Amino acid sequence: MRLKDDTGKMSSHRLSVERIEEASRLIDPAFLNSPQFEAESLSRRYGVRTYLKVETVNPIRSFKGRGADYFVAKLPATMKRLACASAGNFGQGLGYAARKYGIGLDVFASVNANPLKLEAIRAFGACVHMTGHDFDAAKAAGRAYAAREGIMFVEDGKEPEISEGAGTIGLELCRLSARLDAVLIPLGNGALIGGVARWMRHASPSTKIIGVCAAAAPSMEQSWNRRFVIETATAMTIADGIGVRVPIPEAVDDTLTLVDQVVLVGDRAMVRAQNVAFRELGLMVESSGAAGLAALRLCASALKGLSVAIVLTGGNVSAADRKRMLF
Repeated sequence: MRLKDDTGKMSSHRLSVERIEEASRLIDPAFLNSPQFEAESLSRRYGVRTYLKVETVNPIRSFKGRGADYFVAKLPATMKRLACASAGNFGQGLGYAARKYGIGLDVFASVNANPLKLEAIRAFGACVHMTGHDFDAAKAAGRAYAAREGIMFVEDGKEPEISEGAGTIGLELCRLSARLDAVLIPLGNGALIGGVARWMRHASPSTKIIGVCAAAAPSMEQSWNRRFVIETATAMTIADGIGVRVPIPEAVDDTLTLVDQVVLVGDRAMVRAQNVAFRELGLMVESSGAAGLAALRLCASALKGLSVAIVLTGGNVSAADRKRMLF
């Protein structure tokens, strides 16, 4: 499609506002219209009017069901089998959608993946293959497997429909009564921030889009800053949902045109944010899901007096995560 940039000139973008609107009509209602509200205790604490978008109250306890469901809904009826790689939440989303449409699914996950998430993937009928020391190693194995089997390999962050499905979060945020000055969004493979930012650029162009990466997995932050793909040797963060060391070029391109700032938060900061979410809001949020909340504390002085939305992206908390957060 073609759209106008800030200068009024015509430009193009691979993510479509029209398809985000379509996704809001096609996605399984179980994933849509998640709770969003002002967290008054956080507004008082940080001096920032803080709105939360809670993506944990659905069949897979994360936002990933939106993009996965829209992607599968757009596949040809002849599609019988898919493969993907996942740290856990995307595999659940694709598993849920594949089961609904009668499609077989192979999910490749790291040997260190969250067992709670893997159990949930299997419960949706998908076959889980555990291989590789991290997400990107599992992805390489999954891609090779799909090529051997002659089936489609679905790459979260690369397929436009997955980002556009996630973009429905932005559409819903624009229904808040407050005009948002900024949105804090966890940044892993880029599907979420790309979709949300694409919608916000259309519907609320003055809203600042801030991506949040794990300090121990900074590949997307480095890629955004350097303006080209930067791979890192490791991604040793507790935040598995944003633990990316090999960025997807298409997703990096999306951030370059749509994202205003990218910040890094440490693992300890995310654990602290999980603790705040639980003790003050009664919400169990996984470490990557709390990245935006951790960034709020980091950026509070710069955001003082503004209206800011935070997407709490997932609530699949492992036993190890619970032990860390409930100090």
